[in-house]
Amino acid sequence: MFCFQCQEAAKGTGCTIAGACGKKEDLANMQDLLIFVLKGISIYATKARELGIENEKANKLALNGLFMTITNANFDNNRFIETIREGLKIREEIKEAYIKAGGSIPDDIHESATWTGNTIEEFEPKNGSIGVLATKNEDVRSLRELVIYGLKGLAAYSEHALNLKYEDNSLYAFIQKALSDTTNDNLSVDELVALVLETGKYGVDAMALLDKANTTTYGNPEITKVNIGVSDKPGILISGHDLRDMEDLLIQTEGTGVDVYTHSEMLPANYYPAFKKYSHFIGNYGNAWWKQKEEFESFNGPILFTTNCIVPPKKDAKYADKVFTTGASGYPGSKHIADREDGKRKDFSEIIELAKTCAPPIEIEKGEIIGGFAHNQVIQLTDKVVEAVKSGAIKKFFVMAGCDGRQKSRNYYTEFAEKLPKDTVILTAGCAKYRYNKLQLGDIGEIPRVLDAGQCNDSYSLVVIALKLKEVFGLEDVNDLPIAYNIAWYEQKAVIVLLALLYLGVKDIHLGPTLPAFLSPNVAKVLVDNFGIAGIGEIDDDIALFMN
Repeated sequence: MFCFQCQEAAKGTGCTIAGACGKKEDLANMQDLLIFVLKGISIYATKARELGIENEKANKLALNGLFMTITNANFDNNRFIETIREGLKIREEIKEAYIKAGGSIPDDIHESATWTGNTIEEFEPKNGSIGVLATKNEDVRSLRELVIYGLKGLAAYSEHALNLKYEDNSLYAFIQKALSDTTNDNLSVDELVALVLETGKYGVDAMALLDKANTTTYGNPEITKVNIGVSDKPGILISGHDLRDMEDLLIQTEGTGVDVYTHSEMLPANYYPAFKKYSHFIGNYGNAWWKQKEEFESFNGPILFTTNCIVPPKKDAKYADKVFTTGASGYPGSKHIADREDGKRKDFSEIIELAKTCAPPIEIEKGEIIGGFAHNQVIQLTDKVVEAVKSGAIKKFFVMAGCDGRQKSRNYYTEFAEKLPKDTVILTAGCAKYRYNKLQLGDIGEIPRVLDAGQCNDSYSLVVIALKLKEVFGLEDVNDLPIAYNIAWYEQKAVIVLLALLYLGVKDIHLGPTLPAFLSPNVAKVLVDNFGIAGIGEIDDDIALFMN
């Protein structure tokens, strides 16, 4: 295997024996094979689209297939086997329709051979190697993988929007065209760089679509104090990002005597008005995804993963038989809840019945945390924010969005937040906030010093806020705002957020705790020279640099 798509890539270069995430060689190769098949489908889908042929099944598979390969999303080999076989059938359908419509197939078209086996060893692609290292030129490989990882994040956000019946065909067309382009050996490095930025453009579109889907369906997030204690009833812990799954679970648990708690990236569900009417929606339990092994043990009840991030439980973990997955997520031995049929809700009855037999959660902390500072809410505070900036009460905003992770080096972000001058405000989104959202950092006037916009996809809110401030202050360039970017990353949804910021012209972003292993020295230099991308250093030095 070879995988370097996440921040924990072994030795900063890539995992070759087993993934830091917990995936084994066979699963890693299955994921490579699925991406390979999606590229083949995308070539035909792109050509067929030129003849007016749209294949809905191929569109949906592109989203779900890419999402399944995101770090910590799916560990179930059988799900990959099923998806690959489904993809091969869809590829043949598109191919047949394309030929029937008069299309011609080049001799060198990228496609996979028919696969009837169950192991990676039984598959022999026509074009040789199917993995990352099949691209020999390290700069081309780096740019291709940067695009693919951005597409994975773009697909994840698009799938969440689709679950709420919001979709944009231009996103499907771009995803398939971009996957197709990553097989084109005739593209120059400059053309691949342009494709990277174009991926960022569609990332903005996808996040805007999901924002519209979430806020139209559930209302605009509002300032909310979230309980982090527990009740005396059994509960279900829901993790991940999918708000439609959250809604289905709340409706089905109402009146059952079972409470619902959010975990990790589902925390921002507490901010939406539509969910506040449920009295059995208690609040948030625990912290970021990587602490789940200890926190799930004390929760006592079942856990529902709607997306990533799954940490493989120990064999003797008492919660191991209480893990359920749905959507793009999966784990071998765990019950997978099937997708909802048209007009119906997912069936969570098995989880609910199990919860009724469990003890209530063990309290691990008490109190409240505050959030709900998405763009609609913050824009309502614009006058106060502008006044605070003009008076000097707020000297600078720090965007500290992104991901959390288990490496000790991430203590940097906690200490950075603690050491920031008292006249600064942190804008955050994503699970990176767990490094500092429970610190007592105080307020500036009526403005909390940590403004949590929500999930990683709500980084879009931070962009909207920045653009609104640019307008209010009458600036020509968003980079002239008193905003600094110190972003933590872990997986591919953070990649699409980064590419979106680059597309919007945001410069001087600091990325940590390490720069991506998939950036070759030359590609990294392009990002440094053209966009001011930089890593992190010593905390005091970094703060001094940012404040200047």
